[in-house]
Amino acid sequence: MQTRAEPVPLSPVALIPPTAAVPAAERTQFAVLGGISFAHMLNDMIQSLILAIYPILKNDFRLSFVQVGLITLTFQLTASLLQPLVGMVTDRRPMPYSLPVGMGFTLCGLLLLATAPNFPVLLAAAALVGTGSSVFHPESSRVARMASGGRHGLAQSLFQVGGNTGSSLGPLLAAWIIVPHGRGSVAWFSLAALLAIVVLLQVGRWYGRHHAARRKAATGRFEILPLSRNRVIGALAVLGLLIFSKYFYLASLSSYYTFYLIHKFGVSVQSAQVHLFVFLFAVAAGSLIGGPVGDRIGRKWVIWVSILGVAPFTLLLPHVGLMWTGVLTVLIGLVLASAFSAILVYAQELIPGRVGMISGLFFGLAFGMGGIGAAVLGGLADTHGIEYVYRLCAYLPLMGLITVFLPDIEKRVHAA
Repeated sequence: MQTRAEPVPLSPVALIPPTAAVPAAERTQFAVLGGISFAHMLNDMIQSLILAIYPILKNDFRLSFVQVGLITLTFQLTASLLQPLVGMVTDRRPMPYSLPVGMGFTLCGLLLLATAPNFPVLLAAAALVGTGSSVFHPESSRVARMASGGRHGLAQSLFQVGGNTGSSLGPLLAAWIIVPHGRGSVAWFSLAALLAIVVLLQVGRWYGRHHAARRKAATGRFEILPLSRNRVIGALAVLGLLIFSKYFYLASLSSYYTFYLIHKFGVSVQSAQVHLFVFLFAVAAGSLIGGPVGDRIGRKWVIWVSILGVAPFTLLLPHVGLMWTGVLTVLIGLVLASAFSAILVYAQELIPGRVGMISGLFFGLAFGMGGIGAAVLGGLADTHGIEYVYRLCAYLPLMGLITVFLPDIEKRVHAA
């Protein structure tokens, strides 16, 4: 009698197929990447308006720094808590037209922000914008991976550069439009949300036709080495701590940089917003670096350099004048921003077949850490002063040392 062999259990990473050349049908779809990146730019431009008009909101509603932090916390938590759930659902059942629906939530939040009569309604507006973000990011990240043609790092970087460019434009547009004309002029940005909905309808049609092409989690340069379940969980924990250090530090700049400049150097609100734009534009430029470099040399090296490499600049920042403050924040933005694409693709390769869940988890974690960081740092600013916040946060990038505990999951094919 023949006995039936028991199947050998495999770790999630071991399920990745052997490395192979990318076929012609899987070439990078730059038109789709351009569309989803453009929509990401409009989405994050709208979201960054909340941060950019904090000085206006603080004066209009007589807010404390803690209340300012609560606005960010509300937005970030609605985004962070829902994103993994959205990703898990869409892993099982892709929803191509969820993208324009998510942008519809953002549109409603934007209109409510322009007309909010009191602080609770202001929080509701922030929650709607966060809900829109929670729907948009996991599925749009999946679209970027589908359109990558195997160049996953490049695709995520192009997707990220759209969002970071939009984030940088928010403060500049706020300085030009909202500061001179008041909070009601926020409503004009609903036109950008409507344009994004039109673009996302087209992306949704492509997604609907091509979702069956979601496969090939490895690039032509690397194969992914199998890991045990415990090592996968450990690696995800390390990545989570790196996200904490990155986004807690970024919260100090994105939420309180304008207040820091106004307090320490006596600049005007408009001048401070221009400085914030320059920093956020550097973040946008830096986000384009990490993905393609990671495709060539491996994600772990990019994570090392982008987190730990920024520490000398953050440690110097609280002790320099206005000119060098501007220079150092640009360097910080360029270097630190290159981390996220590498972290996200590294995590996707740890658990293949769960693109939506991993994207939602890490986007959600990023938003959540940013929100918690804004609230905690706001409390510290109220108690100890805004300059104390920057002296304390300067040490966060030193957490990049824990990158040493990430396993080397990528191995060059020619060395195999």
